[in-house]
Amino acid sequence: PALGAERFARVKVPNNVPRFVPVIDDRTVLPLEELIAAQLPQLFPGMDVGEHHLFRVTRNADVEVEEDRDEDLLQALERELARRRFGPAVRLEVGEAMDQHMLDLLIRELDMDADDVLRVPGLIDLSSLWSLYDVEAPTLKDPPFVPATHPRLTEGETAKSVFATLREGDVLVHHPYDSFATSVQRFIEQAAADENVLAIKLTLYRTSGDSPIVAALAEAAAAGKQVVVLVEVKARFDEEANISWAKTLERAGCHVVYGLVGLKTHCKTALVVRREGGGLRRYCHIGTGNYNPKTARMYEDLGILTADPTVGADLTDLFNVLTGYSRQTAYRNLLVAPYGVRRGLLERIERETAHAREGQASGIDFKLNSLVDESIIDALYRASNAGVPVRLLIRGICTLRPGVPDLSDNIQVRSVVGRFLEHARTFCFHNGGESEWWIGSADLMHRNLDRRVEVLLRVGDAAAASHLTWMMDAAMAEDTSAWDLQPDAAWKHSGGGRDLQLLLMAQHKNRTD
Repeated sequence: PALGAERFARVKVPNNVPRFVPVIDDRTVLPLEELIAAQLPQLFPGMDVGEHHLFRVTRNADVEVEEDRDEDLLQALERELARRRFGPAVRLEVGEAMDQHMLDLLIRELDMDADDVLRVPGLIDLSSLWSLYDVEAPTLKDPPFVPATHPRLTEGETAKSVFATLREGDVLVHHPYDSFATSVQRFIEQAAADENVLAIKLTLYRTSGDSPIVAALAEAAAAGKQVVVLVEVKARFDEEANISWAKTLERAGCHVVYGLVGLKTHCKTALVVRREGGGLRRYCHIGTGNYNPKTARMYEDLGILTADPTVGADLTDLFNVLTGYSRQTAYRNLLVAPYGVRRGLLERIERETAHAREGQASGIDFKLNSLVDESIIDALYRASNAGVPVRLLIRGICTLRPGVPDLSDNIQVRSVVGRFLEHARTFCFHNGGESEWWIGSADLMHRNLDRRVEVLLRVGDAAAASHLTWMMDAAMAEDTSAWDLQPDAAWKHSGGGRDLQLLLMAQHKNRTD
């Protein structure tokens, strides 16, 4: 103070202690940054604290590895991850009260532009609010929900293996309504323990910290089974966890591969080869969500468990592509990106367009997270102009404009936001009255269609197709609570009062099929 010089000091808010500090009782909390601000004179004794402001810097998290040059991908990734916290700043969040003088200083020192700045009202970094969910306040929370075991997978008085069930027909599981633990997880665990299983192959994009799937795969390898796991170590923000899982699986004796150069492997596929009756039978799972039992309780996803020989042959071919030198691009019941998904969907959209022009029954129903691919959007516009009814259930990004005269009159776009994160991807083409359903991992974005390995499976089971049709009809019904996209890109509430997810919870709890 005696010198009158102005000094700038940065105090880092620690991220290894709770963000909210209890005061008075555990239901009254104070943000840690406000507690620090109140005690700043103790940190700078003999100084006058003129002003203080909160800010948060986001850095570029992209990891660049030259896969065709780096001989050890894991080492190269670990080296790049260590540099991530020093990456260039790409976003600066500041409190509303920060003055321009302080903001200019931060922009200058961080080498940023004014366009990179976001003024945030209230708390910065709302993800910390998850910790408040632990407060004991049952009246403020959803009632507890326990996923149900799929009726086809229920073990009665006599235990029945998943394999025996699948030999009788496909099983469509709809998470979180159908339990992941008693369906997909049990499938992998039974395969690991079954002495007749010879091989297990699986793609792993994201999983939980204490993954029972990884544990089962390790046990299978220890038992002498051939276990092949494609671990996507380039899954953003899960790179370190996936590197750790890859090393764990390798130590257990699994054959771990890291996919194709230049592509992320995002598909959700599992293949089990079992010795039966003097021959071999293949069992498969193809889904829309990760092999993660924790997110399977919060994310809405779909999966097919099947012993269909054609699907088994397709997955065998796909794993040969992912783990060897095969360059196959065409399959029987699969569409596989980056070669086949866009092309296959465009062909089917054009087929619906032709049906409409010929006066045949037509229709297109998509359920997605995001729709931004220009060629798909243009094809949907053409279908709409030909008279094809198009229903799009899209949770997130949608750059298509519905309801625009002479462009998209026959297109409806809706979003459902609820207790669970809508995450499944489904595609239906009415096909002149013989509906064709597909499910899989791909959204309609450039990254999914051009830079990832994605898989869509044609649904061959009539009961599964019937459930998908019922689900889509329920979601698009007038009395369902949802958000409808308007021609001007605004979202408007449908006015309906029926909660789709509550309906699905009740439907799965009470069903017997």
